[in-house]
Amino acid sequence: MTAPVSTDFAIQYATFNHVWAALMLEELYRLGVRDVVLAPGSRSSPLTMVASEHAGLRCHCHFDERGLGFMALGIARGSQRPVVIITTSGTAVANLYPAVVEAKLLGVPLIVLSADRPIELLDNGSNQAIDQRDMFSRHTIAHHDLPPPDAEITAAFLLSTVDQAVDQQRRTPGPIHINCRYREPLYPGNCLVDGSDYLASLGNWLTTSKPWSDWSSSAAIPAFKDDWEAFAKHKGMIVVGRVDDLYQAQEVVELSKQLGWPLLADVQSQIRFDSHNLIHFDLALHNERFSAELAKAEVLLQFGGRLISKRLTQFIAQQPWLDVWLVEPLPQRLDPDYCVKRRLICSPASFIDDLPTIPEQPPWHQLASLQRRTTQLVEERCTAFSELGVCHQLAQLAEGQLFIGNSLPARLMNMLGTHRQTPLRVFANRGASGIDGLIATAYGLSCTRSEPTTIVLGDTSALHDLNSLALLKQAFQPLVVIILNNDGGSIFHMLPVPKEGDLLARYYRQPHGLHFEHAAKMFGLGYFAPESLDAFIAAYTQALLADVTLIEINVPHQQVADDLKHLGAAIREEPRGQ
Repeated sequence: MTAPVSTDFAIQYATFNHVWAALMLEELYRLGVRDVVLAPGSRSSPLTMVASEHAGLRCHCHFDERGLGFMALGIARGSQRPVVIITTSGTAVANLYPAVVEAKLLGVPLIVLSADRPIELLDNGSNQAIDQRDMFSRHTIAHHDLPPPDAEITAAFLLSTVDQAVDQQRRTPGPIHINCRYREPLYPGNCLVDGSDYLASLGNWLTTSKPWSDWSSSAAIPAFKDDWEAFAKHKGMIVVGRVDDLYQAQEVVELSKQLGWPLLADVQSQIRFDSHNLIHFDLALHNERFSAELAKAEVLLQFGGRLISKRLTQFIAQQPWLDVWLVEPLPQRLDPDYCVKRRLICSPASFIDDLPTIPEQPPWHQLASLQRRTTQLVEERCTAFSELGVCHQLAQLAEGQLFIGNSLPARLMNMLGTHRQTPLRVFANRGASGIDGLIATAYGLSCTRSEPTTIVLGDTSALHDLNSLALLKQAFQPLVVIILNNDGGSIFHMLPVPKEGDLLARYYRQPHGLHFEHAAKMFGLGYFAPESLDAFIAAYTQALLADVTLIEINVPHQQVADDLKHLGAAIREEPRGQ
C-alpha cells in the first residue's frame, strides 16, 4: 500500500484483495480496535500486510494459533477493547477454538478474521483447504462468510457488514468470526491496483474518521425502586463473582456497608482482599456456627457470575431464599441452581447509581467474629513450604496484576490470603475453566498495563501452553510465572474418582516426572526453584524487579490434598469452652 495522496485513506494497493483488507481493518479501527494479533500464513497476506502498515494498530505476533487466540483474549480483557485475530486458512483457524469458546462464555470481544480459499478450491484436494464456514458453530455472536473481493460488489457492503457485526458484539459481548476468501494473487506484483474509482462511492468516509454506519441502542434499566425498598428491608447478603472493573467493584463494597449486609467476594471480584470482605468465607463454611449465622440471611444480592467456591454455591442452592437478585451485564443465565428471581442485565455501577438512598444500617450478623478462628488456623497452617503456603504469601506479595490458573490454583487463591492495603487486579479464565492457553492469556494481559504481571498455574496447565513461553521475552514489564509442580493433576486426590489399583495415578493424575528448568533456559527466562517459604519470598521479590522469571515450586503430589483435609477438619472442630 502506498501512502495516501490527497485523502486520509490510500487509493493504491498491492492487489484488490488488499483493498478489501484495508477497508475492513480501517473500519474496525474506527470502531475501536487498537490491537491485532497475527500468526504467519500465506493466504492471510492481504490482511497481514495491511495491518502491519496501519499507523493506528499495534500488531502482536505468535507462531502458535492456539496461544495466539488466548493472547488476544488477555489483551481484550486488559484493555476493555475488541481485538482482531488474523490467521491463515485450514487448521490454523481450528486452533483458535478453545479461545473462542472462552471468549463467548466470558463475553470478551474478539474479532476473528480468518483467511480462506475461494469456494472453487474446496472439496477437490486443494492444499490447506477445509470448510471454514461457521467454524465456531454456536460459540460466536455473529459470523459472516464473505465472497472473494470483487469490484462488482460495492465497498459499502463490506463496511456495513463489519458495522452490523460489531454492533451485535456490543449488544451481546463475545467473539465474532468473519471468514475472508481470497483468490490469488496474494502478494504485490509489478503494478499497483488503483482503487480510486472503486472507493469513490464512499464519499466522505474517505476523509473522516467515523464508521460507515452508526448503530445505536439504549440500555434502559427497568424500574425496580419500589421492589428494592422491600428487598432491602430483609436480612441480606451480597455475593460478588467476576467483576473486571475495580472501581465498580468498590461501589459494591460501599453498598454492603450501607445495608449492613455481609460481603462474600470471589477472587475474581477485584475486592476479595478488601478489608470489608469476609476473606476466608470459603473455609469458614466448614464451621457450623459460621454457616448457621450466614443462613439467617433471607435475601441474596449477587453481582457477577461464575463463582469459584463450591461450598458457597452449595450453600446458596440449599437456602430457602425469599428473593434472589443477580446483577450481571452479560445476557447469560449464570444461575446453575435456578435460584435467581430477578435478573438485571447491567453493570454494578448502573444498578447501584439508580438505587434510592436509604439510611445506613448496622450489620445484622456476627460473621466477622465467627470467621476469626478460621483466619487464625489459616495463618498457622500456611507457614510451611507448600502450595498453601506459597499461595497465601503470593496473595500478600503480588503487585499489579495476578492471573490465576484453573484447577487447584484458582481454588487455593479463593481460599487463602489476607486483607491488602494496595489493590490487586485479579483475572482468571473461568468461562470454560480450561487449562489451555493460560500463559498466553497472562501475557496478553501484561501488554495492557505498565505494571508487573504474575501468573500462578499448575504443572499440567504449563505443559499445555509451553509454546507460549516464547511470547514472554517480549514483555516490557516484569512478568513472573509461578508453576506449582505436584507432578500431575493432584486435584483428583480431592475428587471422588476411582482409586483402586493404579486408576487414580495412571488415568486421572497422570504423573509426568518433568521439571521446568530446561524450559526456562530454552526460552531465555530467569529461573528459581526455591525449597523453603523464605526462599520463595526472596525469589518472588527479586522477580518483580527483573524482566521475565519462572519460579518452580516442587511439592509432593499428595501434600495439598492432605493439607486441605487437615485444615478443614481443624475448622470443623469446635475449640473447648465454646
